[in-house]
Amino acid sequence: MLLVLAAPTPSLSPTRSDETFGHFLISLRRHLHRRPEIGFQEVETSRHLRALLRSHGFETVGPLAETGFYVEVKGAHPGPTVAYRTELDGLPAPDGKDCEYASVNPDAAHLCGHDAHMAVAVGVALLLQERRKDLHGTARILFQPCEENSPSGAPVMIKDGAIDGVEEIFCIHVDPTRPVGTFGLRVGAATAATAPFIVRVSGPAGHSARPHETVDTVWVATQILNTFYQLPGRVHDARRSAVLTACRFRGGEALNVIPREVEFGGTLRCVNLEGARTLAGAMREAAEEIGQRYGAEVEVEMHLDLPPVLNHEDSVEHVCKVVEDLYGEDAAQTIHEPSMGGEDFAFYLQQIPGMLLRVGTASGEATSYPLHHTLFDVTEEALPAAARLMAEVVARRLS
Repeated sequence: MLLVLAAPTPSLSPTRSDETFGHFLISLRRHLHRRPEIGFQEVETSRHLRALLRSHGFETVGPLAETGFYVEVKGAHPGPTVAYRTELDGLPAPDGKDCEYASVNPDAAHLCGHDAHMAVAVGVALLLQERRKDLHGTARILFQPCEENSPSGAPVMIKDGAIDGVEEIFCIHVDPTRPVGTFGLRVGAATAATAPFIVRVSGPAGHSARPHETVDTVWVATQILNTFYQLPGRVHDARRSAVLTACRFRGGEALNVIPREVEFGGTLRCVNLEGARTLAGAMREAAEEIGQRYGAEVEVEMHLDLPPVLNHEDSVEHVCKVVEDLYGEDAAQTIHEPSMGGEDFAFYLQQIPGMLLRVGTASGEATSYPLHHTLFDVTEEALPAAARLMAEVVARRLS
């Protein structure tokens, strides 16, 4: 059941002035950065945002996908519904920064910028609310849980009706490789299809002095992994980007006992689904063949459940025009190669047109650490500029 909650609007709007608006978004971002929660557990994050938005006169529609929700700005005139989406979750990793807004949760941190994304989304909602008399249609701002995990929150949001009636959707992602004041745009594949995988190799335990009498699970696992690393560019067209990386390898405790089970896992990434399916099939076949050859039991878990983000050309052209109008032609930069990262915004774009925009947030060493780095941070002055840009993007679609 969807619950619709409302609260009175306070007397002071944070959008009264550029300075006040910027301070408001930065304060919100820091509050969220201190209190990260991981996927589908964003209870307090969702509660805080819903209370904040209700205090500014919004009705919150939800829950969707457990902790998600949306708000709407209904224009004074009839027209289409255009959506803007943000994410709620942090990463299950420690925050290595030494600053007053560092995470107080030792097991989670906003190392991918979702705290900044949420602050921008609130800013978009507030700016559009002030323009509702001029809007022809409805702006819907989605707050989605669990972007980082797999399976992720976007398919559940869609199932729960988050984009019912929506004709186009937009979102941003902070970009620490791009300077503040610039925005990256790309038509077509902006991110990669992503498939997490886990391989388990098992057999009877044995003595390290006599590996020939048992199944050397560690050795078999390394043979499988080495074969995996050779597959991109061999069974897959090398002209289409693909990367396979193992990020976990576990097995055994003693230094003189061959363990009963070894497990390793990582991700396969490819800019097109066809290539990802080809590689996934080759990985399964290779693992099973090597296991049979050496008498090991091999289990492969693989979930090819995240497609690439495919930006629609008309949406990109629209956003590019708004960037140039607001911040000048030099602010709009073409991205020539797709990111090999994954982003579940892709699921929305399988249903309706839209695009993901890269927002530059680098202004020195402290804000140039890569996404997911323990010291990742953003230049906060980028937040109000991004909010004004995306509010204008949506407003022009409803003009």
